Amino acid sequence: MGDWFLNLPILWMALAIFAAAYLIAGCVYLVVVRLAVGDRARAFKAFSPGMLPPLGIIFGLLVGFVAVQVWNDFDKAKVAVTTEASALRAVILLDEHFPEEQQMQLRALIGRHIDEAVNREWPAMAHQRLTLAALPTALVEALHLTVSLKPQDEAQRIARREIVAALHRAADARRQRNRHQSIDGRPG
Repeated sequence: MGDWFLNLPILWMALAIFAAAYLIAGCVYLVVVRLAVGDRARAFKAFSPGMLPPLGIIFGLLVGFVAVQVWNDFDKAKVAVTTEASALRAVILLDEHFPEEQQMQLRALIGRHIDEAVNREWPAMAHQRLTLAALPTALVEALHLTVSLKPQDEAQRIARREIVAALHRAADARRQRNRHQSIDGRPG
């Protein structure tokens, strides 16, 4: 389906879906009316009352199951985005234990990761072209920078360990975010 449809506001999308459903129902009605002549009319009348309720129930169940899956994926993507943002925020808060130069480098890498996620990954998800083959280079560089830091005291040792853990959480949340894309291509 075209991007124009996926980018419609919900109200217009619902209107387009209902219009298409009514158009299809009208076409089916016209075909049945044209075919329902003579002996076929009795066959159509016998078929219709007995089969419509089960078909309606099956259709309702299918719509319900699809809606539940979409909502679950949306919720999982939303949790993944929140987890990733929290992990990145933890890195920013913990880098205050290190000298200014390392703080600036780490914050620049985190900013680059956020820019890449918003400007490259999210549009690629919207067009279903994102793969997990490429590692987030900014996060990998931030991890290398953090591991290369030489702690001067116990506070820096703990901060370094927690930053490494937060960067791992951010990378894992990124994988989850990309796996559970929402229906419109934007993470929760």
